[in-house]
Amino acid sequence: MIRLKFIRRLLHIHRVLARHGLDELILATHLFRPVRFLALLSPGYWRRTQHAPRGVRIRRSLEDLGPIFVKFGQALSTRRDLLAEDIADELAKLQDQVPPFPGEEARRMIENALGQPIAASFKMFDETPLASASIAQVHAAALHDEQEVVVKVLRPGVEQRIRSDVALLHELASLAQRFWPGAKRLRPVEVVAEFEKTILDELDLVREAANAAEIRRHFEASELLYIPRIHWPLTRRQVLVMERIYGIPVSDVERLKRENVDLKLLAERGVEIFFTQVFRDNFFHADMHPGNIFVAPGAQYIAVDFGIVGSLSASDQQYIGESLRAFFSRDYRRVAEMHVASGWVPRETRVEELESAVRSVCEPIFEKPLKEISYGHLLLRLFQVARRFDMEVQPQLVLLQKTLLNIEGLGRELYPDLDLWQTAKPFLEKWFKQRMGPRAAFARLRAELPGLLQQAPELPGLVHQLLHNAVDDHLHLQRRSEELALLRSEMRRQHRRTLLAITGGALIVSAALLFGLNGAPPGAAPGHAPALSGMLGGLGALLLIVSWR
Repeated sequence: MIRLKFIRRLLHIHRVLARHGLDELILATHLFRPVRFLALLSPGYWRRTQHAPRGVRIRRSLEDLGPIFVKFGQALSTRRDLLAEDIADELAKLQDQVPPFPGEEARRMIENALGQPIAASFKMFDETPLASASIAQVHAAALHDEQEVVVKVLRPGVEQRIRSDVALLHELASLAQRFWPGAKRLRPVEVVAEFEKTILDELDLVREAANAAEIRRHFEASELLYIPRIHWPLTRRQVLVMERIYGIPVSDVERLKRENVDLKLLAERGVEIFFTQVFRDNFFHADMHPGNIFVAPGAQYIAVDFGIVGSLSASDQQYIGESLRAFFSRDYRRVAEMHVASGWVPRETRVEELESAVRSVCEPIFEKPLKEISYGHLLLRLFQVARRFDMEVQPQLVLLQKTLLNIEGLGRELYPDLDLWQTAKPFLEKWFKQRMGPRAAFARLRAELPGLLQQAPELPGLVHQLLHNAVDDHLHLQRRSEELALLRSEMRRQHRRTLLAITGGALIVSAALLFGLNGAPPGAAPGHAPALSGMLGGLGALLLIVSWR
C-alpha cells in the first residue's frame, strides 16, 4: 500500500491540477469518467480559473509541481510532432524560463559555498538571473581579471523536493511491478532507479563541470561544437563558474535565417555530433533540449548544461552500432539477430518473425524527409512490436533514446527536409570499418605492442611457471585419484570384514543355542547335535578371526 506521505503528495498533485483547471484531464480518463459528477460537490471545482489557455495552464502546473515534472515537460517540448502547437510553444518556455528565485538568496548561497563575500570572488555580479531552470539558475558575472563568466547556483531546497518525488516514483513503480501485467517487460523499478541516479547527479555541479571539461577535450579545436571553459577555483558542489558564451538560441530559427546560417548544414552537424559522441567518444550530452544549445557564426554549435551525460557498455555500444548499421542498410534480419543476441528479446524468439515485424514498421519511413514522418504513429507501432515479442525496456539505454529523440526533434525544427537516415549512415559505416576492419585490428595490435614487448623478457619464466603449474596440477589430480582409489578399496575391505563378522557371530550364536538345548534340528539324529554345534561354532570363530585381520 502507498504510505501516508505519498498519499499527501498525490493529493497535492491533484490540488495543483485542479487549481490550474486541469482536473478535467483526470476526470476524462476511463477510470474516473463514471464519477465525474462528484467533482461538482468540490468547492475547488467552482473556484478554479480556466480563462488561461490550456498550454499556459499545463506549463504553470508543471512549474508548481517541481523539478521532476519540469524535466518531463522539457522532454515533451522537443516533440512537436506529438503535441498540439499551442502546448509545445508553452512547454518550450520550461527550458530556460522557469520562475526564478530572488537574486539576494542566490548571492547568499554563493557566498556560503565559496566561504567569502561576492566582492572577493567577482568584480561584478548581476543579481538578475540570465536564465532560470528547474534545478538551478544562472547569473552573469566578471572575474577580477575582467573575464566574463556565468555563475550557476542550485535552487534552494531542490534536493529535498527531488528526493521526495523520486521516492513517490519508486512507490508507484513497486505497485506497478506487483499489480500491472505489463510491468515485467517495461521494468518500472529499474527505470526509476536509473532516472534517480541521473537526476541526483545533476545536483553535483562539480560533476557537471567535470563532464563539460571531458566533452571539451573531445571537441578541442572542432568546427562542430564548442564547450565553454570551466573556472575551477570558484566551482563547488552548489556553484559552477564557467566562461560566458554568446550565440543564437537554436530554437530561434528566424534569427538564424537572418544571420544566413546554413540550416541544412546545421541539422546535419547535429546528427554528426550525436553519433560522434556516442560511438567515437562513448560520452554524450544527454540533455540536448533547445534551451541548452546555441549557434555561433559558421554553423558551429555551442552547448551548455552538462548535468546529464551518458555512456554505454562496450557490448551495448557494439549491439547498437551493428543494429543501426543494419537498419540503415535495411538488413532487417541482422537487426532481429542483434536484438536476440543482445538479450533484449527472449532467446527463444523466432528471428524470422521479428525480422518481418521490424520490416513492417521501418520500411515505410525510409526515403522520407522528417516533415513527412509521423513519429507518433511510428512509436506506437514500435511499442506494439515490443509488446508482441516480450521485449524488455533497457534502463541503461533510456538516456540514449531520449537524446536521439531530442536530436531528431531539433533537426525537424531546423531543416524538416533532412534525411536522417542518409545523414547517419555514412558515419556508421565509417565507424564500423574503424572498429571492426583490418586496420582496426592492426591499430589495436600496434597499441598493445609496447606492452607486449615490455613483458617479453618475462615470457620464458611465465611459460616455465605455466608448465610447472600444469605438471603440479596433473600430479595433484593423480594423487587425488590414487587416494580415492585407496579409499574405495578400504571401504570395500571394511564392508567385507563387517559381513564376515556378522556371519561368524551368527554361526557362534547358533552353535551355542544348539549346545545349550542338547537338541538337534528337525530331521537330525539326536547324537549329531554336539557335533553340529561344534562345527558351526568353529566356522563362526574362523570367520571372526578372518574379519579381524
